[in-house]
Amino acid sequence: MTDALAEMFEVERPRLRAVAYRMLGSFSEAEDAVQDTWLRLTRADRSDVVNLPGWLTNVTARICLDQLHARRSRPEEPAGVRLPEPLVTPVGSTDPEQEALLADAVGMAMLVVLDTLRPAERLAFVLHDLFGVPFDEIAPIVGRSTATATQLASRARRRLRGAEVGPELGTEVDPVRQRRLVEAFQAAARDGDLPRLLEVLAPDVVLQADADGAASGETRGARAVVNQVSAFAPLAPYGRAALVNGRPGLVVISPDGAVFAVLGSTVQAGRIVRIDVFAHPDRLRHVDPRAFTDQ
Repeated sequence: MTDALAEMFEVERPRLRAVAYRMLGSFSEAEDAVQDTWLRLTRADRSDVVNLPGWLTNVTARICLDQLHARRSRPEEPAGVRLPEPLVTPVGSTDPEQEALLADAVGMAMLVVLDTLRPAERLAFVLHDLFGVPFDEIAPIVGRSTATATQLASRARRRLRGAEVGPELGTEVDPVRQRRLVEAFQAAARDGDLPRLLEVLAPDVVLQADADGAASGETRGARAVVNQVSAFAPLAPYGRAALVNGRPGLVVISPDGAVFAVLGSTVQAGRIVRIDVFAHPDRLRHVDPRAFTDQ
């Protein structure tokens, strides 16, 4: 093994981590997949590898596919929606690894739906639609023909469109307007201004919370969500601006300097249509509070 090989791998690591995160929805599992890829690279016969980035992507995808199959086979997996770990970055971050993760970032709603797909469908969609891998390279990974790999991605797209998240249908794309809505939400929650909360929330808004660490609780409808948000009021002053999966959100830093919660949002037609609340420590271990305490 040479230092040059290690250097080439480090160049590819951010992209591989981005692929694995979109496949698995977990930073710890994504990091393990990338590390496993490195170990396989060091043990492989590289004499016939002419396209190292493609080879690494292929290996990472296979590892992720195995993990997805293993996840679906676990009988102890709880029922309900499984919220992925959020990608939380400071506004205006210039960290190259964070930029790689944020490139073509998908919203939390899409990640949740991706988690309901069959492993081969998820792999075909992520590799082709998000990272531009040709179907003839995807086919051997899933053990299917090129035509079947194309159909797998097509089925995934239909599922995403049916859930109105592919590609994030109708989502507000102006980050300034999104940020203003999140700030208005935070101020209304802090002040206990229920009428103002109802103004910023869509009538059919959905709130997902992962407090038990695996399956999430779901609340639907503006008035029901407002009742849930009332519990957030004492913490609202501790919210710091952040990007949550590439969109404006909040990181709640408790007075002792720990990350207490993360709130992500989805905005459509000038109102918040989805709020994702992450409060379980296992979902927040990768969030560094120091990145947000100087705001």
